This record gives sequence, structure tokens and C-alpha cells, in this order.
Amino acid sequence: MTMKIAVYCGAAGGSDPAYLEAAERLGKWIAENGHELVYGAGRVGMMGRIADTVLEAGGRVTGVIPRFMVDLGWCHKHLTTLLIEENMSARKKRMCDLSDALIALPGGAGTLEEITEVISWQRLGVNKSPCILFNENGFYEPLRAVYEGMIRAQFMEREALEGVLFSSDLQEIETFITNYRDKGRTASGGY
Repeated sequence: MTMKIAVYCGAAGGSDPAYLEAAERLGKWIAENGHELVYGAGRVGMMGRIADTVLEAGGRVTGVIPRFMVDLGWCHKHLTTLLIEENMSARKKRMCDLSDALIALPGGAGTLEEITEVISWQRLGVNKSPCILFNENGFYEPLRAVYEGMIRAQFMEREALEGVLFSSDLQEIETFITNYRDKGRTASGGY
């Protein structure tokens, strides 16, 4: 079954080459499985690397970007589809609505904000898709610890993380997405 996979990632490449390699691995997996990448339409860093990898492997890429970023020249020029939104809020909502699964590669504050928002939307029933934190080299372990602290402090229930996976294993990620979809909780389905 082909899916649209939203990937949140930044315009930087990070200090460890493993992060860009993770973007390539994920991009190849998306293309080789006939899935489509949905991402923020950037041309450099992690964003450029995953888009280029999917395109080079013959895959499809949809970029969603706010107009001001196009005006600044930050947009990738060779995407399959480009969707221009008026602002960041509309971009984030559009990416979520288009996608069957949401994955955050290692990144900065924007990447963290995007995946955290869709995890919160999942709890509210606005996001019907699974959320994956691509935990390359344990990058997201500090965030997992924060969530565990919220659960211990009774600000969140453990069940709130049932739709969230911390992993960099593509087989585990695929199984998680497939099992989640089997429960009818896709972008087009309901709880």
C-alpha cells in the first residue's frame, strides 16, 4: 500500500554525518516502496538531502512552503508538486492533512515544534496519523525522557504515546505504520 509520508527536518545538516545518511536512508525507503514524500520544500540541509534522494530514486516529492520562504529563494526547484501556503500555520496543517504518517528526522527547533504539534493534535483527534521520531544515534532520547516525566507527573497519560514511535529501524517503522493503519486511524479515517 502506497502512502504519503510527511518528513519534518531542517535546513541544516547537523554535526554528525549520520544525520544526513539517515535522511538518505529514509528517502530511499520512501521511493523504493512507492511512497510519496511530503516535506517543507527546502533545498538545503536535511530537507534538500531527503528530497534529492527520493527524486534520484525515481520517487515523488510534494513540497509545502509558505510564500515568504519562496520569496527568500529557499524553495527546491525540482519537486514533483509544489504547494504554496500563506503562512507557517497553514503549511503545517496542509502537510498533516496530506499525509498518512508523520516522521521527524533529527533537526532543530522548527522540526521539534512541528512533530510536537502533530503529536498534540493526535491526542485531540485532529491528526489521525502515526508519529515517528527518527531516533538516529539516540537523538530524540531527551524528548522521550521529557514525555516520561510528563507521564510521571500526571500531565499526560501513557496512552497518549500509543501513536508515537521512537526508532530509526525502517522495518520497525514500517510495521508501526502498518499496524496503526490497520486500526483505521489514518488521515482519511477516524478513531
